[in-house]
Amino acid sequence: MLPDKDGPGVGGRQSSPEGEDLSVSLFREYLRLKTVHPDPDYDAALRFLDRIAEELDLPMRKIEVCPGRVVAIMTWEGKNPTLKSVLLNSHTDVVPVYQEHWKYDAFSAFKDAEGNIYARGTQDMKCVTIQYIQAVRRLKAEGRKLTRTVHLMFVPDEEVGGHKGMESFVKNPEFQKLNIGFALDEGLANPGEAFTVFYGERNPWWITIHCPGSPGHGSRFVENTAAEKLRHVMNSFLDFREKEKQRLNTSECFTLGDVTTVNMTMVKGGVAYNVIPAEMDVSFDLRIPPTVNLQEFERQIKEWCKEAGEDVTYEFAQKHMNQNMTSTEENDPWWSAFSAACKAMNITLEKEIFPAATDSRFIRAVGIPAIGFSPMNRTPILLHDHNEFLNEKVFLKGISVFERLISALASVPAFPDEA
Repeated sequence: MLPDKDGPGVGGRQSSPEGEDLSVSLFREYLRLKTVHPDPDYDAALRFLDRIAEELDLPMRKIEVCPGRVVAIMTWEGKNPTLKSVLLNSHTDVVPVYQEHWKYDAFSAFKDAEGNIYARGTQDMKCVTIQYIQAVRRLKAEGRKLTRTVHLMFVPDEEVGGHKGMESFVKNPEFQKLNIGFALDEGLANPGEAFTVFYGERNPWWITIHCPGSPGHGSRFVENTAAEKLRHVMNSFLDFREKEKQRLNTSECFTLGDVTTVNMTMVKGGVAYNVIPAEMDVSFDLRIPPTVNLQEFERQIKEWCKEAGEDVTYEFAQKHMNQNMTSTEENDPWWSAFSAACKAMNITLEKEIFPAATDSRFIRAVGIPAIGFSPMNRTPILLHDHNEFLNEKVFLKGISVFERLISALASVPAFPDEA
């Protein structure tokens, strides 16, 4: 087929001889790279990105933030490189799969007759990576010159907490040198017509409660046992869980990101059927909205432990305290540019707090506004699920969406303090 105005190559909307849009072919190629935990092939991703940088004629820097963990950054310099830049962030890793539950090989990027592409990472978030790349490719092919510099950043280890990825990198002098004013990162699909946009995140707290007690023989009524304390702790946490669930179910204006989720994830204790254990532990995964007073919430946990009995203690495996939210007020220049570009495309936005955690939390924590946005409407939310898929039409529309957004954000006029 003849290429359109974008010219030859993968430069936009050209199709391959088989009739598949070359952007889709590139997406499927990227999906086949096994950047899957516990042993992601990051080298394969870096080789792929090296090739893309060459095609786009963009310099790419690689910074090893931790041993074996490299952040790659392609930079498209703006007409005024002293202004704050725009960051397009994506992570290269994906979560494990249970292949027996998949219709197709999770790394074959199989496309069915409806154009649904099945692979781990189709939604989380290899689609966005390729959409950024192809949007920039189109803008460059059109001869566009943007005012602000745009950085495309590809980070490792987001799916295992980001400790050796973005969390480390935001403290690195190389990150500061990027002079970022605004960031885009991943969002979620929306099953309806609208597109979801995320301006904040819940704080993940992973907590273990230690319940010591009197040991003894399994044939006796021993006082002050670990199990009795454990039951009290479990009831306190799970009663609170029920209340939050009711709040979500009875309020039309609440989404999952507006309430605290509590899930009991591990219980430990005991050595034999006939021995009353000297200690039992229970662990919870808590996700707390930025509207909750975290100090008060921890005081509540202390109170639950005290009520459960003497010497009940707790410790955190993870305790995030940053509650920065990105402005979605129309007088904010970044948000105004984002929302105006969406309006021009007749896109309806639903603003939410992200229910889980992404690398955006580390970006916001250093004072940079960040929006989580994956342009996937009419799509079931399947990140981390079996048979994760994305339809090629939805994927291709996302490239056009990012083309407009990148152009709008990189054209935000200089602020008074930048002049």
